[in-house]
Amino acid sequence: MTNLTVKNIPPFIYERLKMQAENNRRSINKEIITILEKALAIQPIDVETALENARKLRELTASYTLTTEEIEEMINEGRE
Repeated sequence: MTNLTVKNIPPFIYERLKMQAENNRRSINKEIITILEKALAIQPIDVETALENARKLRELTASYTLTTEEIEEMINEGRE
């Protein structure tokens, strides 16, 4: 296994990390590994696919327009 040293961790981050490790009943080292695994598990976005999906959505909704009054009405309905 490879070792990694992280320097200059701000005290508030260390304290949050320590609390999180305790809450999860893990060592600080294991907590850091778990956090890194979760962060790195996120798949990178395929920009071309995202752009193509945005273009398709724009085409599907191009003829649908809302007036200011309709938008305000929906906002107010959401507040009820």
